[in-house]
Amino acid sequence: MVWVRSEYAGELAVVSTWLAALIPWNVTYSSDVSGGAVLFVRFPFFQVRYAFGVPLARRVTVSDPLSAIAFQSGQTIQAAYQAWAFGAAVLAVGVLVAVAYYLDEERVESGPVDPVRFLGGVLGLSGLVLAGATYLLVTRGFPGIPLPVGVVFLLVLGGVLLTVERA
Repeated sequence: MVWVRSEYAGELAVVSTWLAALIPWNVTYSSDVSGGAVLFVRFPFFQVRYAFGVPLARRVTVSDPLSAIAFQSGQTIQAAYQAWAFGAAVLAVGVLVAVAYYLDEERVESGPVDPVRFLGGVLGLSGLVLAGATYLLVTRGFPGIPLPVGVVFLLVLGGVLLTVERA
């Protein structure tokens, strides 16, 4: 079964990688008995935290993976944030390759590695790492219900790019 025609594989790889950088890999909603709630929307390169009814908390905060690691230093969920940072670094490499591929397709295509398969591998690897980060959030006691929205996207598109038939 062919999911994408080979002549469009490069375009799909570039667009998929760019979309992967914009879709949240994890959305977690957490509430407590006092009526306060927090919504975490974790994108590959930053997270947005919305606090509702939590006294002394800023309503909206934005942080990058490295700041989040520093904030969680010494906590049980620090490993989850470290995995997030690693997954973001892997995806950043993919975004750079996708930009180069978009700007100079012939040059990138003539390289030693098939860029479509490379980007598929990057999406798949970052999906696996971010799935691991989600698992660590759940098993290390982070309260709430996580929805690994972008993880599914990364794994599916990574698989499609890795299995595309190239001419």
